[in-house]
Amino acid sequence: MFRSLYHWTLKWAGSRHAPAALGTVSFVESSVFPIPADVLFIPMVLSRPEQAYRYALIATVTSVLGGIFGWMVGHFAFDLIAAPMLEFYHKMDAFNALKDKTGDTAILVMLVTSGLSHIPPMKVVTILSGVVSFDLKWFIASAIVARGGRFYLLAYLLKTYGSAMAVFVERRLAWIMLGLVVLLALAWAVFKMM
Repeated sequence: MFRSLYHWTLKWAGSRHAPAALGTVSFVESSVFPIPADVLFIPMVLSRPEQAYRYALIATVTSVLGGIFGWMVGHFAFDLIAAPMLEFYHKMDAFNALKDKTGDTAILVMLVTSGLSHIPPMKVVTILSGVVSFDLKWFIASAIVARGGRFYLLAYLLKTYGSAMAVFVERRLAWIMLGLVVLLALAWAVFKMM
């Protein structure tokens, strides 16, 4: 099933409807869809580098809106919508493990980490944020920083360095994002001490 979804998203990357497909995938990826928007975003930027920052804007805005939707599902409709969805994707254990670590700082770190690297999955964190009633303003702000940071950084790297960067990023994305998360965590710690 996941392989057919993956191929479906790749098919859209070459379509004239690619920006709308990117927005749709970015929205649903943040709340329900198992395939990250990168599978559309990267080929789209490589094929039309002059549109890189436009695609980054589309992906960021729709991803944040999808995250807000996930927050609302977690906050208002966990038993009805979120629990069956998490069970379907076999993410209930991950959700429960994250729920045990909740607290505002933990949620904020998870949001930034998930937004930059997909670890833990964004949909799990957005729903969890709603379940524990994490402040919606902080949720939106952190989602903008994390998702915008991810898409704009990818847009810059792909526009500047092309397909060679795509291969480099795909192989080392986890390490790159981990470095960014560490820097953001340090900035957050300094901010909290001020």
